[in-house]
Amino acid sequence: MVDAIISPLLEQLISVAVQEASEQVRLVTGVEKELKKLAENFEAIQAVLADAEERQVKEERVRRWLDKLKYASYDMEDVVDEWNTARLKLQMEGVDDDEHAVVPKKVCSFFSAPCFGFKQVFLRRDIASKIKEINKNLDDIFKQKELFNFHLNCSKRNEKWERVSTTSVIDESEISGRDDEKSILISKLVCESSNSDKKGLHIISLLGMGGIGKTTLAQLAYNNDEVKRSFDKRIWVCVSDTFDEIRIARALIESLESSSCKLVEFQSLINHIENIIVGKKLFLVLDDVWSEDYSKWEPFYCCLKNSHHNSKILITTRKETVAQMMNSTDIICIKQLAEDECWLLFRRIAFSSRSSEECEKLEDVGRKIVSKCKGLPLAAKTIASLLRFKRTQEEWQRILYSDMWKVEEINKGLLAPLLLSYNDLPSIVKTCFSYCAVFPKDHMIEKKELIRLWMAQGYLSVEKKEEMELLGEECFNILAARSFFQEFNKDDDDDNVMSCKMHDMVHDVAQFLRNKECFTTEIYGCDQPLVDCFDEEVCCHSSLIINETNLFPMSMCRAKRLRTVLIYGQRDEDSCFANLLPEVFSELTSVRALVIKSHYYLAKDIGVIPREIEKLIHLRYLNLSCQSIKELPEELCELYNLQILDVSRCVYLKELPQGIGKLISMTHLLNDNTDLRYMPIGITRITNLQILNEFVIGVSVDGRQVCSLESLKHLKLLHECFIAGLGNVSDVGEAKRLELYRNFKNLRDLTLSFDENYEQEGRKKEDDEELLEALQPPPNLAKLSITAHRGSTIWPTWIMSLTNLRFVCLGYCKNCKHLPPLGKLPSLEILEVLEMRRLRRVGNEFLGMESGHGSSSSSSSSVVAFPKLKSLAIVHMRDLEEWDFEITGNGEIMPRLSTLKFFYCPRLKALPDHLLQKPTLRDLLISECSILEQRYNKETGKEWSKISHIPQISLMPQMWEESIAL
Repeated sequence: MVDAIISPLLEQLISVAVQEASEQVRLVTGVEKELKKLAENFEAIQAVLADAEERQVKEERVRRWLDKLKYASYDMEDVVDEWNTARLKLQMEGVDDDEHAVVPKKVCSFFSAPCFGFKQVFLRRDIASKIKEINKNLDDIFKQKELFNFHLNCSKRNEKWERVSTTSVIDESEISGRDDEKSILISKLVCESSNSDKKGLHIISLLGMGGIGKTTLAQLAYNNDEVKRSFDKRIWVCVSDTFDEIRIARALIESLESSSCKLVEFQSLINHIENIIVGKKLFLVLDDVWSEDYSKWEPFYCCLKNSHHNSKILITTRKETVAQMMNSTDIICIKQLAEDECWLLFRRIAFSSRSSEECEKLEDVGRKIVSKCKGLPLAAKTIASLLRFKRTQEEWQRILYSDMWKVEEINKGLLAPLLLSYNDLPSIVKTCFSYCAVFPKDHMIEKKELIRLWMAQGYLSVEKKEEMELLGEECFNILAARSFFQEFNKDDDDDNVMSCKMHDMVHDVAQFLRNKECFTTEIYGCDQPLVDCFDEEVCCHSSLIINETNLFPMSMCRAKRLRTVLIYGQRDEDSCFANLLPEVFSELTSVRALVIKSHYYLAKDIGVIPREIEKLIHLRYLNLSCQSIKELPEELCELYNLQILDVSRCVYLKELPQGIGKLISMTHLLNDNTDLRYMPIGITRITNLQILNEFVIGVSVDGRQVCSLESLKHLKLLHECFIAGLGNVSDVGEAKRLELYRNFKNLRDLTLSFDENYEQEGRKKEDDEELLEALQPPPNLAKLSITAHRGSTIWPTWIMSLTNLRFVCLGYCKNCKHLPPLGKLPSLEILEVLEMRRLRRVGNEFLGMESGHGSSSSSSSSVVAFPKLKSLAIVHMRDLEEWDFEITGNGEIMPRLSTLKFFYCPRLKALPDHLLQKPTLRDLLISECSILEQRYNKETGKEWSKISHIPQISLMPQMWEESIAL
């Protein structure tokens, strides 16, 4: 974990050393030597970190040494940040307001005399003093490492303690629960394959986190009488850490022949296996598979296909990627035990040899402990084994309230499986995982926010900034596949993970690894004494849930190393919290991530951001979403390291600071659902921007320079962009000169909004059509939204060139009478159509299969309209009356449709039968469509039978009265 902090720090130190050596005037005499010494110490320590991080679990003194190293690294990061910030600040001096001045007119040397005043001289001496102090501290840490006899470049595989080897022998009477999973597994094992391919293999994977009972379930199946009768030979191989091909091959041969194997060469072993399994019906269990290297598995896969076609392979793994890599035909996800089953397992062990009076006395506290186990059989068994030898109720209560913290007593049983999973992670992913201890238990973690927090802490170190979020996504997916996350919420249409939770015990592991570095608390009311647990030396990441908004623990300000502050509000009322912000900002100057969020759409906590925010010079991520902010101070623009600014859903925010162009490190400006009237001209200097939620083409206010559409040409790295105010564009030439298709190669998500309420004098609907035609996006675009377009057609000629387009939204186009032929888009998966006021009928033109207009019957019969469409939503189409298609020949429509939604279509009479009858359709939602609701009602509708086969049906009646004549 520490390695992921030190590695990027070393890169920064080397860079700073190079800059120092190249300057004509030194920072302070001898600092170049100090920097070199710092880098050498960090490099020498880095060489033993792998061994140190594994030993910390078992040796408290190693853990304390790592903590000292980590805090020294944090301090050094702050100093390097101060250094680079001072450089950036000086570089920005002399920048004017010319929109074409994307670089400073004059770049001062950080050390050149003309640029340096007394403040700068003081700053550089202060930085030099801090470097020397940190070096002195690091010298002591470096000397201490010799006391531990660390191994250099120690592999994560060289463990002093190993996971317990599993065997196929088990007493079934000792097992509680798993009846359903066992039944499913055995039925899959004993059923005869209908596969006509005699070389096929049926591979079943049991997937789940450590300690959840995968191996136990495999053992039960292995020893089942029906399974025994179904196979000629059963083989059990514990694969464990490394996928040792020779060891596994020899184990297979010895099990098959019931004798020792003398072969040595791997190919000879494989050839021998292939010969002796011909025609044999095998049941092979590969227990505890970790390796994702297909090249190791492939020889076995090819060899085992020589067995009987009804042979079965059962693997247990903690990694979904392993199950997929091994070509699993079935994946069975093992869930937690029911609490009653977990209690039976716990009681059998913990109450052994106790009198009935003792059992009755301890049952209540015992059930509370079992509740903490959250259905993990390993946890229940481990704590039960611990409590078996504790006789008094007080001892049991001590375990109950310890919150699994006394790792010394139970780490070999409870935490060992999770720590082994953790140790198998790449260094960056380890750090990302343990950081999750900053969230409260049972907190719903938003994936995007989590990745942005990782970015802010510098964990996602990559050469190109635009790749950071991709690396974060990969880290998240690794943790999800290893079962470190659970309870996933996914996007209904796109099936992408939006949020998740951590199991309490997984959270305990993360908290254990961070060693008091993360602190969370919840404040309920005035009668609760505010906790005073912020350790100024230890606490680095903190989250607060404030139910009483007039309370705030100012003791937090003593924690000078705080790098994360997450504040979640629960109440929607005026508070004094905003009055405390100046002091909070003045004290917590090491913060990298500051999130102040409310659970309400619009919070009243913060209306004004104080000027003291400029003191947060290390800040990378600032989230002020859903606040009642009316303006942002110009001092915000002094945060030269800021990468992500989130002011989304700040509905009163009308302007961004004029000096926003100073924020040259910013990659994300999240400003959707604000009331911005224009974009200040300085934003064109933020050339690293990747996500810009809303680029507003406005008009000048008080004579200020504002961005035109053409100004956007400076932001060529954009991945996502919402262009609003296109109705204010009077010169189509701006769009042509912008050349979206040529200059914005990274653009994947584009929204073009012409603004529903504008009524520019002299503007015609044809102007919108010409402008839309000129805004041709790059061919790799994946998402496109067009809203408030006034033209009668919203089908530009370039649309068919977007062969990667997966999502389309068309909305609020008041003059559109016919939907465009979207059925021609080859990759379209999700389509939303919103409020087309003049649209009364949808027919074959929507499919691109108009047989009567230039298409012959034979040609249209070969067309597949919407070949990949999965989700279709028709929303607020109050004048839509007919929805019907005329299918000619063998034409096919929406062969993959799974979700169909209709919201507020009160005049719509019926739905196309061939859509409702699709076998792929899984989800039908009809809301506030009175005629449809009556037609398909289960109790009274005449056509219920047409939809009764759909698994998920929701018919929601009219929620309010509205005259259809409107």
